[in-house]
Amino acid sequence: MTERLFLEDSYQRSATARVVSAAPEGVVLDRTVFYARSGGQPGDTGTLRWDGGEMRVAETIKGEGEAILHVPAEGSTLPPTGADITGEIDWAPRHALMRMHTAMHLMCAVLPGIAVTGGAVGGDRSRLDFNLPEAPDKAAIEAALNALIAEDHPIAHEWVEESVLDTNPTLVRTLSVQPPRGTGRLRLVRIGTGETPVDLQPCGGTHVARTGEIGRVAVQKIENKGKQNRRIVIVPA
Repeated sequence: MTERLFLEDSYQRSATARVVSAAPEGVVLDRTVFYARSGGQPGDTGTLRWDGGEMRVAETIKGEGEAILHVPAEGSTLPPTGADITGEIDWAPRHALMRMHTAMHLMCAVLPGIAVTGGAVGGDRSRLDFNLPEAPDKAAIEAALNALIAEDHPIAHEWVEESVLDTNPTLVRTLSVQPPRGTGRLRLVRIGTGETPVDLQPCGGTHVARTGEIGRVAVQKIENKGKQNRRIVIVPA
């Protein structure tokens, strides 16, 4: 199992770790700050450094079981198994993904109760697909998103028992991706405070600490992707 440090602190850029295994398909560490591609969010890139060498990480993906694979860039030297390393993510692209991923949560808040049928996070372009028969008003969506951003709501996470989904299944907004179960606990991301937060849903991704950090966004377009599917594309403004 790889300890996922990013689940507790999305702002941690580097960490020491030990190499569990190293192969061309990926390096497994006992702990990491590198987010593994999942839920529509790309995996982190960065560098692993050890005494006498370093390896560029071209992608981070999930391996077998609870392992995370740090995929070496072409031509990179692999670290020795058992070596102590320092892993550092490329911060600028990670922070851009954190901002956009958080903006996508706000989009769910702007369309309350509407199921999400798909999505993809990108630093310069992100999208969510909603189960809607008619396209919403583009200008209204953009105005509502930027209003929530400007209100600078705090963002936090909490761990709860998996059984909360049995008693409150509406916490899950996505039809295409369900939260992983089997560990006994679930990570909820909360935007806002009080009994009725701006948004509350299971998520294992990385987010900023306050909505104001997102910056203004623009709704680039709204597309029809089927009889009951409307795709909303957002970009940094």
